[in-house]
This record gives sequence, structure tokens and C-alpha cells, in this order.
Amino acid sequence: MQDGEKQSPEQIRAFLEASEEVRFEGTRRQEVYDWITRLLRRQSYRTEGKVVRGLLRRYVAKMTGRSRAQVTRLIGRYLKHSEVRETSQRRHRFESRFGPADIELLARVDEAHETLSGPATKKILEREWKIYRQPEYERLATISAAHIYNLRKRRRYRECRAHYTKTRAVQVAIGERRRPQPGGRPGYLRVDTVHQGDLDGIKGVYHINAVDEVTQWQVVGSVAAITQMHLEPVLRAILSQFPFPIRGFHSDNGSEFINDTVSGLLKDLLIEQTKSRPRKSNDNGLVESKNGAVIRKHIGYGHIAALHAPDIDRFYQRSFNPYLNFHRPCGQPERIADARGKEKFVYRRYATPWEVLRELERASPQAGGYLKPGLSVQGLDHLAAAHSDTESARRMQAAKRKLFLGFSQNRKSA
Repeated sequence: MQDGEKQSPEQIRAFLEASEEVRFEGTRRQEVYDWITRLLRRQSYRTEGKVVRGLLRRYVAKMTGRSRAQVTRLIGRYLKHSEVRETSQRRHRFESRFGPADIELLARVDEAHETLSGPATKKILEREWKIYRQPEYERLATISAAHIYNLRKRRRYRECRAHYTKTRAVQVAIGERRRPQPGGRPGYLRVDTVHQGDLDGIKGVYHINAVDEVTQWQVVGSVAAITQMHLEPVLRAILSQFPFPIRGFHSDNGSEFINDTVSGLLKDLLIEQTKSRPRKSNDNGLVESKNGAVIRKHIGYGHIAALHAPDIDRFYQRSFNPYLNFHRPCGQPERIADARGKEKFVYRRYATPWEVLRELERASPQAGGYLKPGLSVQGLDHLAAAHSDTESARRMQAAKRKLFLGFSQNRKSA
């Protein structure tokens, strides 16, 4: 078809009506453009009527393999410039603000923190630059929460990240069925258990998760079994790790907490005990959300033998709990009402539990504030500043890898 542009309109029509598939073969795009120019000039495209023009458009599309829209644009260039030529105009592209190094850094942060939400990650990046003065975080500190999700879809990010038993109901007169009313004061805990599965009829470890409602200060412990001998010392250790006195202890109606042992312990410590109400699934929603977002995310769902409970508990006390409270931002709920008076919670602010507690402590009008005797804002600030958020997360991850390595070694030796 080297001389296809010399055919008459009748020949072109006959060619198009034929069933044989024929395509123009050009080694370069400019060669195709030159052929279109010669065709339109020889066929006097400018002076022809609608019928012949439509015929020529179909002919160009069939011979070049271009789409109808592409052919329209190419003929438009011919009508404007009397030839079809390559355009030198290029679309404006904004310079990429975050390069491969920033994407790799974000991937390392997400790996250390187990991929938090966009706002929580944004808060960590800001703290790394503004508080801990880590120079590599200077650009990422300005990123929006929404753009974090965009970077997580990049190929470079993906390359870097190559990665129950129902509670039994009881009818006992222990604890009051009501929702706690902290009144903006820390010390009202929401408590729940997380079971690490059964294997061949053998129970795994239990995690005890306790979260303060106001500050979201979180302390996690581990026990081999839900019995008086195992549970009481771990509960005492959990309550002692909170930096403020405990005023309330709220749980669901499971027998692990609604029993005489726990009730007696709380009475000795002058802590009121409450339990969830029927058909009020949100009464213990805070700690239940932390079960999945924190414990399941870091420890997983697989079976872990009960004999590892002491090792897990030491990991929680030494590495995990300090990371959660000093370096992991949490969404702070804000209650708003619409025009009709319907209330809902929004999460505009992300802050670590220590940041929230420090603000409450400094704003507290009473002498001594909320902290336990012997603790001070300066001392806890020193603990928080010992490591940056991501460095603390990396240390925690290293301790977790060592912990899980001990699990696998014990399985092999068994």
C-alpha cells in the first residue's frame, strides 16, 4: 500500500467494503504522519463534502490502526497546519515532592509501627522532625494524611514492604451494670482478654488488655491460664504500670473478671467495678478495638503455648507498653452534633497517650495533679525523649522478633 493515497474515492470505498484486514506499516510515527498528509492533500480533503470526508476518515483509521478520536485529532492538525506533524507541546507535570528515599523511609516507619492509619502516621512523621529533629524526616513531616495512602500504592513502597471462644454469660451480683463516667479524669479502665487459640485441645496464652478511657493509656499483660493463681499477680502488675491512680475497672460479663478474686482485689484497691449492659455493644468498644488494632496486629492469631506467657509478659512490660504509650499516636475522639442534634464522634487529632496525659496534668487545678506520687512530668518527658517514635518502634520490633524466635526454637526442641 505504498501508493494508497493515489486511489480514487471509489477504489477507497471498495477497499473498505472488502473483508480482508489490511494495516499501514510504518517504521516511525512521523512516517505515518507523512502518509496521512499526502493522502489528504491528494484527495483534496479541504474541498470535499461530508460523504467523502467520512470515507477518508474511515480509510485513515483502517490503514493506520488509529482510533476514531486519534484520527480526528490528526486531521485537525492537518486542517490547522496543512500537514500532520508531531507536536512539541508537552503536558505540564508537577515535580514530585517525595522521592524514592522518602517512600523507602515511609515504608520503614510503617514496618516499625505495623502500618498505622494515615493521620497517626502523619503525627509520627511530624514528631520525628519537630520533636526529635531527625533530618531525614523534614520533607515527610509536611505530607498530608491522604497522600500517605498514595505513597503506599507506589511500586517502590511495595518492594520495601515485601511482606474465638465466646465469653460465657454469668448471672452473679458482682459489678454494677452501667457505663463508667470518668468526667474527663484518667483512671477509668476498659479491660478485656484476648485468647491466643487452641491447638490439639491445648489452650494457648491469654492477653489481658487494659485501656484508660480518657488518655487511651494502654497496658497489656499475659497469663498462662484464667485462674486465680495466674490472674491476680498479672492484674496487680498491670494496674501498677499506669502512671495515675485507678478509679474504675470496666469489663464485659466474662467470668475471668466477674468473680470473687478480681472483685476482692479491686475492693482492696478501692477501685469501683462495672460491667457492660445487655444490648449495649459499645460499652466496652474502646478496648475491643485495641484488641484487633494492637494485640492481633502485633502478636497475630496463631497458637502460642501457655508456657510462653512469662516471656510475653516481660516483652510487654519492657518494650511493648512503653512504645504504645510514649510513641504510638491514637485518634482522640471529639463529640460533635449536627443541625438536628444527632451526635457522633470525629477523629481530627492524633496524639500519644502521654501527650494527652501531660496536657491534663498541666491543666489540673488540684494540687499534685493526676500522677501517682513519685512521678513527675519531667521524669516521664525524659522517658519519652530517650528514643524517637520510629527508633522505639524498631527496638520493640527487634525484641518481638527475639521473642518469636524463642517460640520457634522451643517447638523444634520439643
